[in-house]
Amino acid sequence: MKETVINKGNAGQKAEKFVKKFLPEAPLGFIYKAFRKKDIKVNGHWVKKDHVLQEGDVVRIYVTDAQLEDFRKPRPAEKKEFPYEIAYEDENVLIANKPKGLLVYGDQTGVRATLGNAVLDYLYLKGEYDPADNSFTPSPAHRLDRNTSGLVCYGKTDAALKALTDLFKERAEIQKTYLALVVGDIASPGRIDKPLKKDATSGRVSICPLAQGGKTAITEYEPVKRFGTYTLVRLHLLTGRTHQLRVHLASIRHPIVGDDKYGDFSVNKMVKSLTGEEGQFLHAAELRFGNVDGALSKLRGQAIVAPIPANTKAAIDTLTARSSL
Repeated sequence: MKETVINKGNAGQKAEKFVKKFLPEAPLGFIYKAFRKKDIKVNGHWVKKDHVLQEGDVVRIYVTDAQLEDFRKPRPAEKKEFPYEIAYEDENVLIANKPKGLLVYGDQTGVRATLGNAVLDYLYLKGEYDPADNSFTPSPAHRLDRNTSGLVCYGKTDAALKALTDLFKERAEIQKTYLALVVGDIASPGRIDKPLKKDATSGRVSICPLAQGGKTAITEYEPVKRFGTYTLVRLHLLTGRTHQLRVHLASIRHPIVGDDKYGDFSVNKMVKSLTGEEGQFLHAAELRFGNVDGALSKLRGQAIVAPIPANTKAAIDTLTARSSL
């Protein structure tokens, strides 16, 4: 068992985030299981992942000495050029264009080939990150699913990460735009206002009334190009729930092509046979910043754009060439 006291610098964050930082090499599956097994306590009481820690809280994590040593090993430092596209960078912020199929964080397998590790290698090469300094690690302010491509924002400084995290949480001064290829013909713009709830055990998200624990979720969509059998749509997230776009579009019978959890499995099988592509055809295409200041001041009024990946565009062309209005 390891006991630690929350200081001012760690106060205000959720228990899950603190444990991930405290055990940086622990697989996510191990951390989630520890919460489920009540192996993480605060002030002697079992807490959920979203419990907010306060200064002076005593956190106990029930791990063996061997696990503690393994999970707290410093991450090997590797100075490397960034292998992916950088859509924007200044001294405080890096916005990367994540390829489809790449994890933002590690998963339960402990895979090292993640966007986050590539960012740290790159910043170490530039002298903007020191793996021996545990006071701050550049991190993403949000995440994308493994099979969603597009823009991911990293705070290179503590001030920038806090500002970005608040920005994505409050949403008043940022607009997120996605592009998706969906099944069926969408002729006009629309709005989906359906609360969502995530099942903690299965990880699956479903439509759920607010009175039964659902959380407000709103998506706006508009057709960009219609092909008859498919439609390329532009999506605006007004809230940021897990799997929101995928569940919302499936709920109106226009699932995202390639979605292996909420989509049309017969369509997905056909798409793979024709294009070789797997995973949802969903791309985080644009981040538009409003009146931001401080560490984010250089982003004020900017629109950061990432084009659809070439392989995804080629697959869309293959599919839509067989379909017309």
